[in-house]
Amino acid sequence: MKTINTICIIDDDPIFRFGTRKMMENVHLSLDFLIYKNGKEAFDDLLPKLWEDTNLPDVILLDLNMPIMDGWQFLDELVKIPNAERIPIYIVSSSVDRRDIDKAKTYKIVNNYIIKPFSVAKIKDLIEELTKTN
Repeated sequence: MKTINTICIIDDDPIFRFGTRKMMENVHLSLDFLIYKNGKEAFDDLLPKLWEDTNLPDVILLDLNMPIMDGWQFLDELVKIPNAERIPIYIVSSSVDRRDIDKAKTYKIVNNYIIKPFSVAKIKDLIEELTKTN
């Protein structure tokens, strides 16, 4: 069974960031969080970690619609980096547009597409999926 220690949340909505963190802490204790307000902030901080292959998050929860660098731009930059595929990425978006869901499937590094709002049940399913032994 894999362990989940660090969750990376990339989302411009402070209510989503706060609520998701609290729900995850209640479902799965002993988590650390890397929290970013946009893709550029996240990319700039994660890039050295990816190159050094240290202190990587166990999963990234990525919003699509953000200022400065949106989720698509973040993914476009991330796929250029070796080791990036080691981090499971889950798009977490309020978009139910089939084009967004289909586009997400074109990125090999995207594991799944989760439609907001997040719930305790969705978080439990996510953690169960992440901790499964391959």
